[in-house]
Amino acid sequence: MIGKRMKHAQRYQEIINTFLRNGFGYIVKDLGLSEVMSFPKRKVNTDTDLNPGRIGERVRSCLQELGPTFIKMGQIASTRRDLIPEHITKELEKLQDRVPPFPFDQVRQIIEVELGETIDTIFDEFHETPIAAASIGQVHYARLNTKEQVAVKIQRPNIRHVIETDLEILEDLARLMELRMDWAKRYQLRDMIEEFAKSLRQELDYRIEGRNAEKIANQFTGNPAIRIPKIFWDYSTKNVLTMEYIEGIRVNDLKKMDEEGYDRKVIAERLAHSIFHQILMEGFFHGDPHPGNVLVLPGEVIALMDFGMVGRLDHDMKYQFASLVISLKRGNTDGIIKAVSRMGLIPEDVDMALFRQDIEDLREKYYDVPLSQISLGEAVNDLFTVAFHHRIRIPADLTILGKALLTVEGVVESLDPEFSIMSVAEPFGERLMKDRYHPKKLAESAWSHIVECSEIISDLPKKLREITSIMQQGKLRIEITIPELHLLLTKMDRISNRLSFSIALLSFSIIMVGLIIGSSIGRQSTLLWRFPAIELGFGVATVMFLWILYSIFKSGRF
Repeated sequence: MIGKRMKHAQRYQEIINTFLRNGFGYIVKDLGLSEVMSFPKRKVNTDTDLNPGRIGERVRSCLQELGPTFIKMGQIASTRRDLIPEHITKELEKLQDRVPPFPFDQVRQIIEVELGETIDTIFDEFHETPIAAASIGQVHYARLNTKEQVAVKIQRPNIRHVIETDLEILEDLARLMELRMDWAKRYQLRDMIEEFAKSLRQELDYRIEGRNAEKIANQFTGNPAIRIPKIFWDYSTKNVLTMEYIEGIRVNDLKKMDEEGYDRKVIAERLAHSIFHQILMEGFFHGDPHPGNVLVLPGEVIALMDFGMVGRLDHDMKYQFASLVISLKRGNTDGIIKAVSRMGLIPEDVDMALFRQDIEDLREKYYDVPLSQISLGEAVNDLFTVAFHHRIRIPADLTILGKALLTVEGVVESLDPEFSIMSVAEPFGERLMKDRYHPKKLAESAWSHIVECSEIISDLPKKLREITSIMQQGKLRIEITIPELHLLLTKMDRISNRLSFSIALLSFSIIMVGLIIGSSIGRQSTLLWRFPAIELGFGVATVMFLWILYSIFKSGRF
């Protein structure tokens, strides 16, 4: 790690200075970076401003200053309300990914290196001014020699190196934080950074985005109301993506839609329908359907763009999500807890009584509320907030789902304030539940369980032989984990001490009884070496007996 810090010393310095400027000097100090990196000590402000609103603003400002990697990480993190407090995620949603475009000379060079031909050979027309520019790449309008209009996305030069450097630094900082800060270890910060890094690395490969677009396009084959841009694979690589150019009205440009005479109710219904079809029927959905990625074409046709972020739900996850929504509507606390436990990772030390109480509070919020008044996205994100408080990790795809639902609900509400997104979601949910319990599905599920059990049974003799072999070699290791073992051992120690004390008292009493009986039979004095042994022993035994009684009453346990 020291080698990495030396290798990326300048970038470390930039990150630390940004932390200092935004009031995170105490983090720099706690991580010990103030001793490793050189900067004026007067800059280290260790004052801690714990105002939630201010912390969120300062985190956003810090990420914005640090550039593409941190902006993208912040945007991804804004979907994780199960891992990050809501007051911070709301600020992260405001992160702007707008940067100046890079020169056309570099655009030309990248295209010609990637595609192996000159730009004039491939394109009949290519606009030098980009139609959009972001931190990872920019988009240019062009027309192929086949006369097809296309949008060409080109990755920024050297951006991959910049992002990989930042990710290495982030992983190092996360490791340091887990070593030095309890909260970072408790929330498994390294795992969070690893998860965000994986999503970001996928965005760097434009081929993945192209495949995502085609997969969603296949979901709407034969549906003319939904349009997905075609991918031109002959002119696409890891760093260049050529897709069909689609021109339309942004879905939030209500004035222009009204001028063109579009029916907003139809647009709202089609958009909601398309999203729930992706989520509940296909299990593969657009993860970022914000207004910039949704266009409206003549005939109220919906065009979805930019598939860099997608979500995936397997059949079981779709069912659990539907069960969760139904349990919320019916006020079924046990059903909500069961769905959450099957979808998330509940820590062993979670306070189930407190968790149940928080679920009860959530249930009261949505119980017996008309479907038309329920915000599905808000309900899911409320659940993620509860999960955060109890350190329950929710799969990343579910958090993308929550963010996508909130975004779509906002767009639909602006199109038609009277439209209920739940009125569209309910039939899909019912269809999913019926599909799960269809005789064919039940038969398939039963058969898969039979096959799985048969495989386990067939492997059993082999496993038993392996265990027997290990036992014969004396290598069988048994590990028993007992929660709060230290407290248990302390209590056992106290019990053994009290037992020993009682046995000592009993022994002493038997000796004293023996002396008394012996002196009575022999009619001899109770003086032992001129010492009143019986009288003194009786006194000691009485004191010991009273001490045991006092200890028992003091403990409160009989």
